[in-house]
Amino acid sequence: MTTISKASFRLPLLSTGAPAQPADLLDADGSPEEVVIAYHERTKHYFHRYAASLGCMDWATQPDPFRRYPGADLVRLLLPKPGRPLPYWQLYALGEVSSEPLSPESISLFFRYALSLTAWKRFHETTWSLRANPSSGNLHPTEGYAVLPAIEQLGGAPAVYHYAPKEHALERRAILDAKAWTQLCAPFPEGSFLMGLSSVHWREAWKYGERAFRYCQHDAGHALASLRIAASALGWGLVLLDGIGDSAIAGLFGLSRGEDYGRAEREEPELLALVTSGLPLTSAQPLNEPAAGSIGAQWCGRANTLSPEHGVEWPVIDEVAQATRRSESAPITEDFSRFPTEEQLFGIPVRHGLLTAETAILGRRSAVAMDGSTAISQEAFFRMLARLIPTRDRRSMPWDAIPWRPRIHLGLFVHRVEGVPRGLYALARDPDKLAALQEVMRREYRWQHLPSCPPGLPLYLLQEGDCRALAATVSCGQHIAGDGAFSLGMIADYRDSLTTYGAAFYRNLFWEAGMVGQVLYLEAEEAGIRSTGIGCYFDDPVHEAFGITSRQWQSFYHFTVGGQVEDTRLTTLPAYRVEKEQ
Repeated sequence: MTTISKASFRLPLLSTGAPAQPADLLDADGSPEEVVIAYHERTKHYFHRYAASLGCMDWATQPDPFRRYPGADLVRLLLPKPGRPLPYWQLYALGEVSSEPLSPESISLFFRYALSLTAWKRFHETTWSLRANPSSGNLHPTEGYAVLPAIEQLGGAPAVYHYAPKEHALERRAILDAKAWTQLCAPFPEGSFLMGLSSVHWREAWKYGERAFRYCQHDAGHALASLRIAASALGWGLVLLDGIGDSAIAGLFGLSRGEDYGRAEREEPELLALVTSGLPLTSAQPLNEPAAGSIGAQWCGRANTLSPEHGVEWPVIDEVAQATRRSESAPITEDFSRFPTEEQLFGIPVRHGLLTAETAILGRRSAVAMDGSTAISQEAFFRMLARLIPTRDRRSMPWDAIPWRPRIHLGLFVHRVEGVPRGLYALARDPDKLAALQEVMRREYRWQHLPSCPPGLPLYLLQEGDCRALAATVSCGQHIAGDGAFSLGMIADYRDSLTTYGAAFYRNLFWEAGMVGQVLYLEAEEAGIRSTGIGCYFDDPVHEAFGITSRQWQSFYHFTVGGQVEDTRLTTLPAYRVEKEQ
């Protein structure tokens, strides 16, 4: 058996030429695809320089993590009673969870599992909140909106709401004309509603500068997965309405209303999803897009200002946001017939586990350090990876929420998995991309499918050896990438995606990466360990680690999974004060 030494994992800088200087990259006259490519190159981290940012924390301009609309009615949601017994594994057993009727109680549980606070942390006199949807740097640029039908206890009329996570409440931004609501949702099953996400770029740019657009898209992907998972816990379906233009989303949620923002930080529309309180969907009819101003809305509230001033602006974020905005288009339809079945992915279907869905969702935490010793079982490792693969029948959650075939594949650094050799691995999440990955990666790789691996799980051993130092090195020197059971880089089929779907799909690639991360977060909880996303990595050295020299493929996100080291200096406080009547 051929093995490689630790020394053989040393990384030179790529010999493809020095990176272009930031000031020379973006061309205002370039096509949207050229702007995207220039932005991605500009915001790479290198051994000798990081992407442009302020380089320090300007605490005087730290943004408020909570958007509010003073002047809008605040509809408080009663907190769901804790201890809901739904097993975690049943989230993935679509059709086995009884569908809850649409009501204030079910809406409350949906937001509790999707976007709510899960705890407060305290260190001396400083406190900060954690949420069900994780965020880069815990900065939370993602805002959630809903268009709900008439529900008596929420006001008795169709309305546009903004979710206020600190209060676990809905801010009623607009009351809709009943006729307009009927026309808007005519293509959808009764009991459906619309969910939207937006990004406040400034929240991430305050800390991360020009790379912030990437992190906003990661967070949107995490939130999309958390929405789908929350829907599954209620027996509901959720599907992305991918053919809807950004201007329609902005109009629907009032994001284009300048009079409601004034000097407040604007929000960038990201996505719109359909939630159905019936059988899960694998596709959705197009939305009857309302013309601007025609939804009969009476708008209420003005956005709060998040920072007194910004100090430094990052215009390239606005440029790439403009280049990646989408107009109305035909929904994506693709063939999944060559994908594996659930039985091929898992062997024996998973019908047992340690946790309830509630415990996994609300107990999810981001590890801040790994212990460097905890190993996980082969069974847990294979199950985690199998959760990341869409199935042939398109009933694999959360992948049934998005219509495109996987564009994100994994390059893994395996450190401590019982019965699995240490080394570099690849997970080809689309069976038809295996040959392309073999072509683009290092020629001498073995591409060995382990005998103990389920037959449908496309996991391949590339090269055996101790890659702990390598994993840490390419993740900006962060030991957490080498101290876990395994870590990974998410390798995107990048240029082909832009060619096939256009510049707007740049966002979708990050969304898909964020969804992968969200599944890994919950799977780690179920396995009794922890995980965390890593947004800081040296882009091109990651490619070199796997022998990728083509710019067609790019690293989009990193993740690490293992036994965490608890920070005993921190005090954990409950997310909400439970009212006496509950």
